[in-house]
Amino acid sequence: TTHNLNLALENRTSSDKLSPRTGNAMETITHPGGITIEHCADTGGLWFDAREYTDLLSHDKYFKLDIDSNHAGSAPEQSAPEPVVATEPAVTVQPPTNPKESALDKIPAVAGLALLGLPNLYLRSVITILGLYTVVGIVLLIGGELLGLPVGFAVSAALFVVTLQFLIGPFMMDLTLRWLYQAKWLSEEEIPPSMHSFMVRVCQEKGMSLPRIGMIDDGAPQAFTYGHSPNNARIVISRGLLELLDEDEANAVVAHEIGHAVHWDMFLMTVAQSVPLILYYVYRMLIRSLRTAKDSKNGQANAVIAFGAFILYIVSEYVVLWFSRTREYHADRFAGTVTGNPSLLASALAKIAYGLAGQEKNSSREGVEEDGLEVRSANMEAIGALGIFDNRTASAVAIAGYSGPSKAGEVDRGHLKGAMRWDLWNPWAKWFELNSTHPLIAERLRFLSNQSLHMGCEPYVVFDEVQPESYWDEFFIDFVIYIAPVLALILIPLAVGFGQGYIGVSQLMVGLTMGIVGLALLFKNLFCHPRKFFPEMSVAALLKKVKVSAVRPVPCTVQGKIIGRGVPGYIFSEDFVMRDDTGIMFLDYRQPLALWELFFGILKAGTFSGKEVTVEGWYRRAPVPYVEIRSITCEGNVTKSYVPILNRITAIALMVIGFLVTLGA
Repeated sequence: TTHNLNLALENRTSSDKLSPRTGNAMETITHPGGITIEHCADTGGLWFDAREYTDLLSHDKYFKLDIDSNHAGSAPEQSAPEPVVATEPAVTVQPPTNPKESALDKIPAVAGLALLGLPNLYLRSVITILGLYTVVGIVLLIGGELLGLPVGFAVSAALFVVTLQFLIGPFMMDLTLRWLYQAKWLSEEEIPPSMHSFMVRVCQEKGMSLPRIGMIDDGAPQAFTYGHSPNNARIVISRGLLELLDEDEANAVVAHEIGHAVHWDMFLMTVAQSVPLILYYVYRMLIRSLRTAKDSKNGQANAVIAFGAFILYIVSEYVVLWFSRTREYHADRFAGTVTGNPSLLASALAKIAYGLAGQEKNSSREGVEEDGLEVRSANMEAIGALGIFDNRTASAVAIAGYSGPSKAGEVDRGHLKGAMRWDLWNPWAKWFELNSTHPLIAERLRFLSNQSLHMGCEPYVVFDEVQPESYWDEFFIDFVIYIAPVLALILIPLAVGFGQGYIGVSQLMVGLTMGIVGLALLFKNLFCHPRKFFPEMSVAALLKKVKVSAVRPVPCTVQGKIIGRGVPGYIFSEDFVMRDDTGIMFLDYRQPLALWELFFGILKAGTFSGKEVTVEGWYRRAPVPYVEIRSITCEGNVTKSYVPILNRITAIALMVIGFLVTLGA
């Protein structure tokens, strides 16, 4: 094999394929058997598509023996280093001939392929927590030694709050779930048999107690875990989750949650999150002390340390988010390991995060509703399936639907790759990931597919599309529009003050600031809420949009059935989850006053459940896809959102008042 490959490397030509690792153009080399292979000059890797890989195996018996030995778990002795050989597909410029399924999705799995590296979980945990608390110690030392401030009081107060929250938090969550979400805790007999037997096996292997399972009746899918330790963990899942996923996929989701418990994530995240809280308490205490400082020198020192504590508070918040994302990757890998097939969790994520679970509309099986959508199995009916949704992640709703004549429950890979484009191409995706506790779904799918190859399983998805253009222009435009009112509020007073010689706040400064801030708000509103045309679109079509963000929307009209509340089971939730023939979409209902939304959630939102609606609004991603409701029509009754019009009125009013104040200056 080495001899044949070295001969091939002597004759190289340029290739139109890009390296999946570097993104640069590769070279084409020809194996002595007449087989063309892509070679990455930057990494030294060889990249095959499914046909090339199969042809090479059948032609070169020595290469085949080498691969077979890897499957057997032992590599042959080598006198010289072998070229790097990988089965990861090259990215081709030409699209696949069948948009539903690319040959790259059928790439053979190779047991023993190196796993994409994840940082050592325990080492990173120790370093992160020690680093965070070292920062706190330095701040306390400076504040205590140089200023003689009672910073110990602030720390004691913060630690008391955190400790109390950790100790009673799970019990308060139990009560919240029972009272506000009508949660039901299941006995072992009520847990679906497949899930129960799976949990028993995993918990016995890991030496932990069986977690409690809580459920609530709502069609929007979700799952999360909480508790003090692995031995008193609670896992909460929804009816929508069990309706959406098959048994193995549901078990994979539960395995992910068990992984959080096994890794002590509940405890460690509480410890890590204490640091930002302590730093914030120190900052607030120092700010208050500025008012009582006896001399300007001491006040200046307080201000400097307060500013430093606030900066460290912001930095520590991002460190904690990064720490959380790391633990999500490890929980994914845990699920892939204990289920023996990482594609199960990958499939569940594709259905939950992107809403691409294909279902047969004309199923002849028992347990089908009149509209043809598959509902609960006998097990689900037996346990009266229930579910819950953390209100802090209400918009992270699962979406799923029918995507063509594929097998029931399967995900259309073309739609999946279309949905992944935004995560991998749009610059806003990385911005939102930076501010999120969870990694981007496309990145999690990439790691799970790599784990599948390592375990000798077929990867769930191979993203083989080439980015057609840069999206940074749109990103910069969106960002400038997003911050324009704040920039005007900061820069206009500085500019006017400079022009007037910094004589203080003047009428001209106030008038110009109000007028230009109003103008920026009006322009932002017109850009974020265009009202020209709302074409009819499906959920699957919206998910493929790349030029979309929280600032740049896609006006649309969608039709479907309301299957649950935005926060599953939450009696105050004013948002919805709507399903059409291609997927499920989160609907964001907004009004000018929070009290208005609260009364809508209590008195009216529940009446939409199970009914067909037509929604006109703006599709956005932040990074979760959702439609901001402009109007929702149900049974002839139209409910409108007045936020856009009120924002425009407010912006115009600021402009008019600012103009009048400026004229009077």
